[in-house]
Amino acid sequence: MNLALIGFILYLIALIVIGVYSARSSSEGVDSYFLGGRSLNKWVVALSAVASGRSAWLLIGFVGIAYAKGIAAFWAAAGYITVECLMFFFYAPRLRRFTEENDCITIPDFFAARFGDESGLLRTLLVAVIAVFMVAYVSAQFVAGGKAFFSSFGIGQNTGVVLTAAIVLAYTVLGGFLAVSKTDVLQAICMLLALVILPVIAIANFGGWGVVSGDLEKMSLEFFDFQAVAWGVMLGYLGIGLGSPGNPHILVRFMSIKRPEDMHFAAVIGTFWNIVLACGAMAIGFTARAYYPDVAALPAGDAEQAFPYLASQLLHPLLYGLIVAAIFSAIMSSADSQLLVAASGIVRDVYQKLIYKDTEIDERRLVLYSRIAVVLMVLIALLFGFFATDLVFWLVLFAFGGLGATIGPTSILALFWKGTSRSGVIAGIVTGGTLIFLWKLVPFFKIKVWNIYELIPAFIGALLVTVCASLIWKDRQI
Repeated sequence: MNLALIGFILYLIALIVIGVYSARSSSEGVDSYFLGGRSLNKWVVALSAVASGRSAWLLIGFVGIAYAKGIAAFWAAAGYITVECLMFFFYAPRLRRFTEENDCITIPDFFAARFGDESGLLRTLLVAVIAVFMVAYVSAQFVAGGKAFFSSFGIGQNTGVVLTAAIVLAYTVLGGFLAVSKTDVLQAICMLLALVILPVIAIANFGGWGVVSGDLEKMSLEFFDFQAVAWGVMLGYLGIGLGSPGNPHILVRFMSIKRPEDMHFAAVIGTFWNIVLACGAMAIGFTARAYYPDVAALPAGDAEQAFPYLASQLLHPLLYGLIVAAIFSAIMSSADSQLLVAASGIVRDVYQKLIYKDTEIDERRLVLYSRIAVVLMVLIALLFGFFATDLVFWLVLFAFGGLGATIGPTSILALFWKGTSRSGVIAGIVTGGTLIFLWKLVPFFKIKVWNIYELIPAFIGALLVTVCASLIWKDRQI
């Protein structure tokens, strides 16, 4: 276990070094701290967008679903891979050009510039939506970190949650967006290596893929049946992809690329990376099920422990330490990005653009306030994480869905339909957020006929309401 810790500590040192190295550039102003000065190359944007979008959901939650549901987990990967590929090709170039032309640093900046927001109502509403769902999102990453520490090193889950938060806080506060994006590249590589190495070793050790698949088919005839899940579940898995256009920590990657014309290259790299990561995660879930047919054999009887536990049993301690680093890569690559997005809402959108909109504020002071905001967001997310009882998979999907249903349809219409109005966007955001909570919390929607992932009805509802309200109230159309 000492060797495993050595491998993991080396990874952490690399993150801190990147944070320290990036600190000087990120201290120049909020554009640098929150967007890297729009100077990122196509490779960094491609890998960073993928890494920040996958989070603990992939290595902890998605592996657990593959363990429990078999090949039907494919539908979840198919949904987000398809949508994000389309976003790279069509959505991202438009967003990048518009935000540079109008000096937009945040997503609320984009909406305010697109529709005019003299009263600040639209900006305030967006900041509130982002803050609420980002707290849940970041908390889910911290909870996943606690689970990983528990299964990897035997550290108590609450202690692991605190350690995860402290590590993310260290390099995010120092280096801002530049450090986050550079560490995302390292983290994406770690994730890829882990999701290739572990299943290859596990399958070979078990006797080959034929033996693994044969044992799985004996356990359940439906394990390799794509239609083994109910239609509502299948539709829900596919609908996961609808959240991507509404998640600011993914969108700011598109805004940060140096040249908009490089986006097509980034699309190819990002899509390839997404496919390989998803296939590796599914292979680990399948193989873990062959090794441990009874979920009770996993730590705490939790299917979401399949990846770290399988690695701990099969790999050399030093290599296992690097695998643990990959798990934390998935967690940290999302948590750090989400923290920056939430902090930007406080400093850029509330403090600079609303409270002191007519006052010239020193850029370095804004960076200092941004760092303080990151610390505050970590503390709030930690508090929430200690009381989180939901599984990582579903907690992430709820936050992902909330952002996707509010910002997703409204941002798509804002970029592609000139008839979209400010009133329509406000109505769409309110509708999407309301439907997310109704579908999650009201028992009526839990009956079989309605029991689908809440993002799907919320996204459709927000889209329709935005269109209808824009046709009725035609203020600030372009």
